[in-house]
Formats: sequence, C-alpha cells, structure tokens
Amino acid sequence: MSEVLVRVEGLSKFFPLTRGLFRESRDFIHAVEDLNFMIAPGESLGLVGESGSGKTTTGKLLVRLLDPTAGHIYLRTDGREVDIATLRKKELKAFRRQVQMIFQDPYESLNPRLTVFDTVAEPLVVQGIGNVLDREERVAEMLAMVGLTPPSSFMFRFPHELSGGQRQRVAIARALVINPTFVVADEPTSMLDVSIRTSIMYLMQELAQRLGVTYLYITHDLAVARYMCQRVAVMYLGKIVEQAETEELLQHPLHPYTRALISAVPIPDPRIKRQPMEIKGSIPTPINPPPRCRFYDRCPIATGFCEENPHPPLEDKGGGHYVACYLV
Repeated sequence: MSEVLVRVEGLSKFFPLTRGLFRESRDFIHAVEDLNFMIAPGESLGLVGESGSGKTTTGKLLVRLLDPTAGHIYLRTDGREVDIATLRKKELKAFRRQVQMIFQDPYESLNPRLTVFDTVAEPLVVQGIGNVLDREERVAEMLAMVGLTPPSSFMFRFPHELSGGQRQRVAIARALVINPTFVVADEPTSMLDVSIRTSIMYLMQELAQRLGVTYLYITHDLAVARYMCQRVAVMYLGKIVEQAETEELLQHPLHPYTRALISAVPIPDPRIKRQPMEIKGSIPTPINPPPRCRFYDRCPIATGFCEENPHPPLEDKGGGHYVACYLV
C-alpha cells in the first residue's frame, strides 16, 4: 500500500467488569485486542464478524468516542501522521472535522427535538463554520446530494415525520456536511427495509467518489461487504483473524472461521451444494480470555500446539492475504 490515510497499531480496548470503591477491577472484557490494519485514501475497508466480535468498539475507537486502553491510531493530515489516540480537547475538536461516524440506527442517532436543518447544521455550528445563511445553503446542498429533494420540503421537518431511509439519508448528510476525509459507517443499512438498502449503499459509494471519502464499513453481511468494500478484515472475539482483498478473501478463505462464515451464506441455486464448515459450540466469553488462539475452542482443526502457544500473529500468506492461524 503506497499511501496510507489511517494506520492502526496494537489497538486495544478493555472494559472493567466490576470495580470496588477502594480497589481496582481484576476482570476485564477484552472487546478489542492488538488490532493492526491500514486504510488507503479513497478505499473502503470492510470489518466483518458476528455480534460481539468488537466491530462497533473498533469504529468508536477510530472516531475517539471511546479512549483506547493501548495502541495507536495514526491519521494522515496536512502531509503528516497524527496519533489521534493521544489528542485532547482543542486538538480533538479539530480532528473531528476530518473524521465522522454514521450510526446503525437512524431512529436512535437523530435528536427527536431537532429539525433536519438543525441536525445537519450542528457540525457546522460546533466547528464555527460560516454564518446562518452559509449554513442554510450548505445544508440544502447536502440534502440534495443525499436525495432529499427539494431540500426546502425537508429542512424543517422533525425525525418522526421521516421514513427510516430518509432518516438515514439525514444521518449521512450530517456526517458529510463538514467534508471529512474518513467516515466510520456502522452497519448503516441493517435497520432499514430490504427494498431501500441497495439505494443507500449506492448513495454512499457515489458520495465517496464525489467527495473523496474513505470508509471503514462495519457489517455482519458478507454480501454487503462484497458490494461496498475493496478489502475485508474478519474479526473474531476482539481479534482480526483474516484480511485480504474482497474477492480474494471470498473466493479463497483460509481461516476456519472465515470459511464457516462463508459456508453459512445461502446460495440461491438449489442445484449447487456447499459443504458446510462445522465449528463447535458458541462464542466463548471475552472476560479475561486465555492467551491462546481466540478461535481454539470452536476450531475443527486445532491441535495441542494451538493451545500451548499465544494467539497467532497476522501473517502474509502471499499477495497481501493475511491470516492469523498456525495451521494454514
């Protein structure tokens, strides 16, 4: 990767389980542990995995809605890399002009007391961009860009007067109104009707090309990742276990967990039989997990070596196809 916009090194987030009044907690939920990945300018990286794998926590760390326990998040700005994990107050406010987030639920992410204009203009107000007339013009421009036309008929509506798809378009307009370079999209279509998901995904792709936006696209749906992303990283229990270009990963999955995910996707042709990848049990607890491979308890090919050694590092198996497994 010749040029990098976002570079994550050793990123971890632990949540204390219980904490006494006079003692520190000894039990931690390892939501995210030792993540390493890079995103190029204009690229969409898909973060795929089951619920509870740490995808949303990773997204919130990258926009600094959560403070990391350890690690670094480097963002290239003005020709230099800035570690946003260390930013405070004024620096953090300036950073938010470049990084925004689109949340999963458009019913929860919009303030019901604010009109569409107030919602979309809020980032402009917070950042001190323009006067009232400038903001009104910019909001109208963004509403037209996300397909809410004519803008004048949407400007002063409240969220309860909009459909789910319209609300998510408002959320997209709010995220892009200050021209960020990097956007974390946390399953932005999963709460919408199937009939309008494709139009929202097409809109996000079109805006990325028009505005030069780079996405971290969080999803549990491999079909969505295939449509939206150039590369995919697969997460399991707080770790990235496989990462490659999208078609390479879907056509030649190497990690047992990735193979299991792909084998679970239904094929519309009844004549095609896909051999299921059998995995054992259910997701283990993320509380103080043992240092061995996170997938060990469910892995159909695990050996004693996997149990006795720490979680395998991500290694390039050729052509930028990275896998965290001792046996592939």
